[in-house]
Amino acid sequence: MENEKVRCLIIGSGPAGYTAAIYASRANLQPVLYEGIQPGGQLTTTTEVENFPGYPDGITGTEMMADMRRQAERFGADIRAGIATAADLSAAPYKITIDGEKVIEAEALIIATGASAKYLGLPDEQKYAGMGVSACATCDGFFYRKKKVAVVGGGDTACEEALYLAGLASHVYLIVRKPYLRASKVMQDRVLNAPNITVLFEHNTLGLFGEGGVEGAHLVKRKGEPDEEQVDIAIDGFFLAIGHKPNSDIFKQWIKTDETGYIITEAGTPRTNVPGVFAAGDVADPHYRQAVTAAGAGCRAAIEVERYLSNR
Repeated sequence: MENEKVRCLIIGSGPAGYTAAIYASRANLQPVLYEGIQPGGQLTTTTEVENFPGYPDGITGTEMMADMRRQAERFGADIRAGIATAADLSAAPYKITIDGEKVIEAEALIIATGASAKYLGLPDEQKYAGMGVSACATCDGFFYRKKKVAVVGGGDTACEEALYLAGLASHVYLIVRKPYLRASKVMQDRVLNAPNITVLFEHNTLGLFGEGGVEGAHLVKRKGEPDEEQVDIAIDGFFLAIGHKPNSDIFKQWIKTDETGYIITEAGTPRTNVPGVFAAGDVADPHYRQAVTAAGAGCRAAIEVERYLSNR
């Protein structure tokens, strides 16, 4: 198997990865970045980004990631296609296998592999991606001002998203497959007392419909029971809030994670439990999951790498 030695290796190409590449390049660390399974990260599935500083008129997620990529390349970052398929972080230099056929030995490593939103697995989720289906209310809620939307989920995240959207949309349906909410009591109370939120208990989503975008959802109430009933609701947006899965599996043998898989870092830093290995962006952020916070984390990670390598 082919081997290559590098000073700084960055895995992942969202705002965290590209920002880390910009800072690491400017620090003359000659970073190598592998883009992963989705070049540009989750943001490339978002049609319009309006909350990232510096784009007063908004920009598509794809364009913004292309801008970040060009900026990193301008300073000399070596950006490559490829997926990290295995890791050995037992000792430095750290070994990352790319596409099962090449091993990169890195003096320092930045993990910026992101987190993947969980979907229901309906074909319509792909059909209407960017046309009414979203996994981030904070990112896309603004586009549904004075419109009707639905949120799927029954935990704290779903309730938070529903409450956030209730401040923008005319009405919010919270689709909950169980006969109760799993969220904390305070979140339950807020949702149940919100005048423009309707909680649809014991409902499952069968599919979505609409011409050129989401116009409604097909639901089934009390699925499998004698009184099972099919219900249609008119909505303009369909938000998934059933959780995210951090893309950290290949590192778990070496890196501490929480029960969901989010990488645990030292408070206020991108440092992991392995010296010289840093985590940035959504793979280490179960709370905010925003492009701007990911970019900030990428900056911090690159600065930490520069300090780490200098001290060595």
